[in-house]
Amino acid sequence: MKKHRIIIDTDPGQDDAVAILLALASPEEIDVLGITCVAGNVPLELTSRNARMICELAGRPDMPVYSGCDRPLGRELVTAEHVHGKTGLDGPTLPEPQMPLQEPHAVDFIIGTLRAEPEGSITLCALGPLTNIAKALTRAPDIAGRIREIVLMGGAYFEVGNITPAAEFNIYVDPQAADIVFKSGIPIVVMPLDVTHRALVTAPRNDAFRAMGTAVGTAVAQMTEFFERFDKEKYGSAGAPLHDPCVTAWLIRPEIFSGRQINVEIETTSELTLGMTVADWWGVTDRPRNALFIGDLDADAFFGLLTERLARL
Repeated sequence: MKKHRIIIDTDPGQDDAVAILLALASPEEIDVLGITCVAGNVPLELTSRNARMICELAGRPDMPVYSGCDRPLGRELVTAEHVHGKTGLDGPTLPEPQMPLQEPHAVDFIIGTLRAEPEGSITLCALGPLTNIAKALTRAPDIAGRIREIVLMGGAYFEVGNITPAAEFNIYVDPQAADIVFKSGIPIVVMPLDVTHRALVTAPRNDAFRAMGTAVGTAVAQMTEFFERFDKEKYGSAGAPLHDPCVTAWLIRPEIFSGRQINVEIETTSELTLGMTVADWWGVTDRPRNALFIGDLDADAFFGLLTERLARL
């Protein structure tokens, strides 16, 4: 299998942290060129801090991390401290990062990397609001044809919304950015709540993380223990859904996922349904299919992969 060369665009977030750790633990399949940070789960200063803490936890202080957009394209920032805690990475006690942020703005790094690398060789992995990616596409339209694909966590169909009755958080934070991305013509793979809510960290799965006896295993167990209180209370679920690791797991084991190529449009004007992913799952319109929308996964295989890879760090 050809190795995926990726840029991770992220707003860590406990589940973002696990997604990044999985990518860094999988060098046979994934080459991470850099990590770009965006405001989302918490403000930009904290997401940029958290991304570096995760790299250092993984033993990768050499990984370049770039700070990006501190607000959505056309509205005020909405954050999710009620889910992720005041730091965005509540749960474990991790040391303050020593590695520096890199000098270029994240958007400039994305544009420069795509222009410098062979056409169709770079995958963008979006774990948060799509502000950085949309701004890069708007500023440099020529890069759209150079992107291999965008694999993103966001949206929902059957599960509808987790921040409003109609909208999933990442899309809701910056619906204008999501609209630009989904209309870009770039191949897109979507990991919506419909699939991520099936990736639940049950007690035995969290015990397996802790049983690694490593700093990474312990930190991941502490993250999910903190994170799960929200979903247990809201959904009555058995544990925390690991939304964002579905993105990096897809690159390694796509066969454990299933979905459909469909049309997805983003609602950008309605006060009632702002940020809704209008997913034509049943093919009732003649709108062109613009995304592979994932609907299910083999949860045991997913957690088997996570446990095996994280144990390497």
